[in-house]
Amino acid sequence: MGALASAALLFPLLSSGPAATAEEPPDPRALQRAFAAAAERYGVPERVLLAVSYLQSRWDGHGGAPSVSGGYGPMHLTDLRSALAGAQHHADADEDARGDESRPVRVAAEPAGLPEPAELPARLRTLERAAALSGLSPDELRTSAAANIQGGAALLAAAQRESGRPPSADPADWFGAVARFSGADDTATATTYANDVFDVLRTGERRTTDSGQTVELAPAPEVTPDPAQAAALGLRTADRGPSECPPTVACEWIPAPYEEFGDGDYGNHDKADRPVSQKIEYIVVHDTEATWDVTLRLVQDPAYVSWQYSLRSSDGHIAQHLPLKDVGWHAGNWYVNAKSVGLEHEGFLTAPDSWYTEAMYRTSARLVRYLAARYDIPLDRQHVLGHDNVPGTTAATIRGMHTDPGPYWDWAHYFRLLGRPFTPSAGPDAGVVTIRPQYAAHQPVYTGCAKAGEACAPHGSGAVRLHTAPSDAAPLVKDVGLRPGGQDSTTGVNDTGARASTGQQYAVAERRGDWTAIWYLGQKAWFRNPVERPTAVNARGLLLTPRAGLAEVPVYGRAYPEAAAYPAGVPVQSVSPLPYKLLAGQRYVVGDRTPGEYYFAPTFDTTGHRVVRGQEEYYEIQFGHRVAFVKAADVRVFAG
Repeated sequence: MGALASAALLFPLLSSGPAATAEEPPDPRALQRAFAAAAERYGVPERVLLAVSYLQSRWDGHGGAPSVSGGYGPMHLTDLRSALAGAQHHADADEDARGDESRPVRVAAEPAGLPEPAELPARLRTLERAAALSGLSPDELRTSAAANIQGGAALLAAAQRESGRPPSADPADWFGAVARFSGADDTATATTYANDVFDVLRTGERRTTDSGQTVELAPAPEVTPDPAQAAALGLRTADRGPSECPPTVACEWIPAPYEEFGDGDYGNHDKADRPVSQKIEYIVVHDTEATWDVTLRLVQDPAYVSWQYSLRSSDGHIAQHLPLKDVGWHAGNWYVNAKSVGLEHEGFLTAPDSWYTEAMYRTSARLVRYLAARYDIPLDRQHVLGHDNVPGTTAATIRGMHTDPGPYWDWAHYFRLLGRPFTPSAGPDAGVVTIRPQYAAHQPVYTGCAKAGEACAPHGSGAVRLHTAPSDAAPLVKDVGLRPGGQDSTTGVNDTGARASTGQQYAVAERRGDWTAIWYLGQKAWFRNPVERPTAVNARGLLLTPRAGLAEVPVYGRAYPEAAAYPAGVPVQSVSPLPYKLLAGQRYVVGDRTPGEYYFAPTFDTTGHRVVRGQEEYYEIQFGHRVAFVKAADVRVFAG
């Protein structure tokens, strides 16, 4: 009864119900006081409660909407009813995940159904337990930030009791409870989660939440918990096997199958010898469009497709499925597949409020830093790609390419965690801009999340929309690859035809007042970029343009060798231009220069596999929302 009364006192301050008035402005410190009240009631050190909540949600409430694993509110209390969701993105559209014309098209079949709610693990049902411990109703725990924090504190206090340790005012005594709170079922993941919480606690944090609340956790560098507390919880030991992960994450080996079916077909990846055979140049970020358990079931299906790593939302746990030397079928472009590592994050593109947890962002960033250092991959947006940045291989495949992780993935925060924040590197007259809207405040309208043409829930976005003129009323720019008939692009959440994403760099075509134009898909594209609230920062970089005497040059979705480079027994792969043109006078930001390469691997028997390299060289460019390639002989490169 006391818990109900305490939550009721805070509820009017933090719920999304009452609108603020000029006479009664919202109290920006109410959330901070809610943490203090919950900590006092349940005997949990306030620092611990704040640090746990930060790792769960960065103290955001997300308007009462659930995360990708069904977690609600600042404490990410999980409710099984929202954990069951959606279709699997590798099974939709017509994308061949291999993207190699030398083999039959591999479009994955629909997977088996989702598990029943009762089959879900306890980590997806913490809201139920919080309700029982606190006396608060499930609805309160979902909709009231103050109640949600009370529920989280109750769970932490129970975890401390279950760990066999008495209540304590010393945060260091709560390492085991925090590890148990994670919901992880293995010691390594629980320990990694608790280490992250205590890293936040030691370094401190301060931010303004999505509801305008200011929350602060003062640094406490002197706190030194004993990780052995997690080891005493009696959790399972995950099989690391031959997994390739940094020591700062919890990694488990769950291998994808390499099996023959008959009739020359096999799955679900290719054997290789990277980086000896080919350099690994890209990291591709995906979202799973499936829950964790379904994701693992799919990647272990030999008739399905494959990727190197999966990352769990609730605690950041990582599963590796392929040796990094082997090639996964994940990007829909064989050239990119052969030279990339694929990371699948538990999530749903078209559910904007199905947010990604801080725990998953952090472990993903540590994994990417490890891969970048191991393979000398630059940490920029021409090498760390979203699946939605991978180009179609030919004109016919453009419309089938996937669009995850979509406009709601927070690239700015991700790159801060990578240690490469997007900052200005040039003055106001720079010839290059890096897209960087303020994620939380930047909320363009998207449509089609739940129903075609229907507006999606308002949410922060890292993408800007591109118009044909410096006006919000001007039509969006066209993408002739997506719409050969010449129709305008749309505001659809899966329509990448008029979208530039955080971290992507483009050559400036013109500046006019609050608007900036860039060269994009062979045309001038305008986005709103006011001085008082900029959506891009100025930068320097190498640019290219058609060499003298050429009115236009073709653009490609892969950098394949010239016909003369193919040895006997290896079919020549077509070098097919995409339906775009790079026109004289236009400029695009340059990425790598690379010789044409093709990995010939059409059979289960690896004896005949070959890497073909040509003399023809290509430049990668940021051409539209997706990257593209042009022949080096066709262009001139200069500093921008």
